[in-house]
Order: sequence, then C-alpha cells, then structure tokens
Amino acid sequence: MKKLLMHYSLFIMLILSVFAVDSFTGSGNSIDKSGSKHLFMSQNKESNKMTENIRTAVFAGGCFWCMEYVFQNVTGVTDVISGYTGGKADNPTYKEVSTGTTGHYEAVKVYFDSQKISYERLLEIYWKHIDPSNSKGQFYDIGSQYETAIFYTDEDQENLAKESKSRVEKAGIFTNIVTKMLPAEKFWVAEKYHQNYFIKNPVRFKTYHKSSGREQFARVRWKKFKYFRLFPERERYWIGYVTPSDRELRKILTPLQYDVTQRNGTESPFQNEYSNNEKEGVYVDVVSGEPLFLSTDKFNSGTGWPSFTKPLEPNNIVEKNNRSFGMVRTEVRSKHANSHLGHVFKAETPTGLRYCINSASLRFISKDKLATYGYGVCLNLFE
Repeated sequence: MKKLLMHYSLFIMLILSVFAVDSFTGSGNSIDKSGSKHLFMSQNKESNKMTENIRTAVFAGGCFWCMEYVFQNVTGVTDVISGYTGGKADNPTYKEVSTGTTGHYEAVKVYFDSQKISYERLLEIYWKHIDPSNSKGQFYDIGSQYETAIFYTDEDQENLAKESKSRVEKAGIFTNIVTKMLPAEKFWVAEKYHQNYFIKNPVRFKTYHKSSGREQFARVRWKKFKYFRLFPERERYWIGYVTPSDRELRKILTPLQYDVTQRNGTESPFQNEYSNNEKEGVYVDVVSGEPLFLSTDKFNSGTGWPSFTKPLEPNNIVEKNNRSFGMVRTEVRSKHANSHLGHVFKAETPTGLRYCINSASLRFISKDKLATYGYGVCLNLFE
C-alpha cells in the first residue's frame, strides 16, 4: 500500500509540475529544452502535417482570430495556426507583439491539400477578407502588428502573390494597395488560447467580429465586383472551386438560367440575350465564371442561338453523347460548374464545328471590362 501511495504521490507531483510550468510562462505555452516557447500541442501538430500533397501558405490580415476563422472551414484546408512572423524578436509573446516594437505581424499559417485547393484560390479568399488599402492596421485593430502582408514560401508563390496584387489593383477594387509581399521567415506559434479562438469563445468572437466592421466592409466593397475572378485562365485556380448549392443557385440565377444550366433546358431562338451581340469580349459560364468562348470566334449561324467555331479554352468544355428527344447529339457542358451550355454540331466552318450555345448559360464580359473582373490576360487575344 505504501509503495502504491508513493507512486500515486509522484504522479500527482508530476501533474502539478506541468501546471506550474504553464503558470510560470503566463501564456499557456510550454518550454522546450532549448528554452524556446512554443504551443506544445500545435508544435506536435505541425511536425506531423507535412505529407506529399500538403503545402503551406502564410497570410497576415490583421487579427489572426479573424483570419483563422476565414480559412479554417475552406474545403481542402487541413489546419490553420495563429502565430507571429516577419520580425526579428525570438520567442515573441502576444504581450510583446502587441507593443508594436517586435516587427512581427499577427499571421496565420494555412496548411492545405494542393490536390483539393490551390494557392491561387487561397489568394483570392485572402484579398476578399482584408482592407489592403489600410496602412495602419485592420479595422478595429491599429498598429504595425496588424498590417497586411503575404509571406511567400517559394518562387512560385512569390510570382502568384505579386501577380494577384497587380490584378486586384488593375480591377480598381481598391485605390491604393499597401499589402506587402515578403519572403516567409520563421513562424512562431501563438499561445494556446489564441488557437481556434472562434470555436472556443464563439459568443465573444462573434461580437468582436461583427462590431469590427470587417464583414460589412467586405460585403460593400466587393458588391460591385461579385463577378471578379483572380486567375480564371489558370487551371489550378479551379482546384477547390465548389459549385453553389441548389438553394444558392435559385437565388443567383434567373428562372431561365436555372432551367437551362441545371435542367438541361433550351431557351427560345432569336429571343435571347446574346444571339445578336456583336461586341468584343469574352463569354464565361454564368455560374462559375470560367472562360468559355471568345467574341472573335462567334458567327451568325442563322439558328437564333449564339454560335461559335471553337471554345476559348478547350479544357473548360466537356462533351457528352445525348439521346434526348429521339436525337443523337453531342451535349456541351462546362467543366467546373457542370452547367448545361448547348450542343456542338458538324458544320462548314474553319474548324468544321458549330458550338450552339444558350445565352442563358453565359455571361458576357466586354473587352473594356476584362481587367475589372480579372480577365485582363485575355486582352492580348484581340490584338
């Protein structure tokens, strides 16, 4: 019994010593043998994260609670960790970073499966949840630690980050973008109580998040640019695209658009939006925005529907055999939104084909608006 009590006493002492360490650090951090302060749980999680398809992205967008909230539930994102980076101070604590003298940013490290979501799409999510024109912080939070920055981990991320900034600027969404593009440095994991804060403290977080004005700002600023796509011409951009739910589609589409794209319907010939459209521009999928056809490939087939000799991007077109209405035809659908577009027929055209497409499945972006909506790369196709 004595021996048992002795073992029990040692066990209790061990438990108390662990709590004593946490109390001593004053931040919920544990201390490793080198004396560096880290979040023990997150440190272990980080060491086990890197598998073949897992990549990382580091974003500073003001309060890291808010940025963690933005990325945590994105399909393809495996984890998001709050921390500090960009400064010279080692082992920073929240209290130290909050003084604005460490040079560190509040940031998040996003772990994502590159087969399920792309860095290009993460960049778009990032831009849509910050105010990149604010040089003093973000919303409620003022100070250098709350400024915005993208920390790239390699040359590819550097090029994409800088190009994304250029495209957002050219679109005119913000007048003066001050977000910095910086090489990734050591990322210091923040204290335990900061991790998944929006889950641990839902009421407090929701109150703070709403009163900060972040959501309202994003909603108002992007309202005129709801059709903006950051990298619509890049195949990897579409990795992670999620088609809106049926309920959402019924809200954003007209009854005719819904019938055509979702129920394989056919609009009336001649009495449709684009059959006689002769303006220069690009035709994109009405649901996803993926580029489909170019105005220079459009011609008057006399059928009453928009007709094209070829698709702008063949990879965005899916052809399927169709035997409806007692006919054998080749149906044309968009690859990423899976919208019904129309049919393709053999014809006396330069390509030997005629793509007969419903106007209701398309959105036309005129040449002068291409950069505004992220399709500026298509401008050289009209030269």
